[in-house]
Amino acid sequence: MRVLDHIGIAVGSLERRLAFYRALGLEAAAVEEVPSEGLRVAFLPVEGTSIELLEPIGPESPLAAFIAKRGEGLHHICFRVADIRSAMAELKKNGFELVGDEPRRGAHGCLVCFIHPRSAGGVLVELSQPEG
Repeated sequence: MRVLDHIGIAVGSLERRLAFYRALGLEAAAVEEVPSEGLRVAFLPVEGTSIELLEPIGPESPLAAFIAKRGEGLHHICFRVADIRSAMAELKKNGFELVGDEPRRGAHGCLVCFIHPRSAGGVLVELSQPEG
């Protein structure tokens, strides 16, 4: 896990927050919906990594609850892995709590899983295995 894939930031409105990042000289390389997670996401490339802006699609989205409770801001950090199932097994073996027992499909068709913030010093950590 030596590659920081992206930093996820929860936003109430992609369009409003994209205006800020455009003012910094960043442009969204891709915007897509992840219906299984109730999200619309925009990826902004930044020197070998990216910023992922996450907008809830509706009020039932877990991200909508996150924003209601904590407000907009840092949501998670994501590390790229070659074999997500092996990484998950190693973490479980070492006593770390995962959010779910199986990886799910995330943005760009990647397999993803999350490490519960209780196991990571209060930070939600995502692991992502690129498609293919």
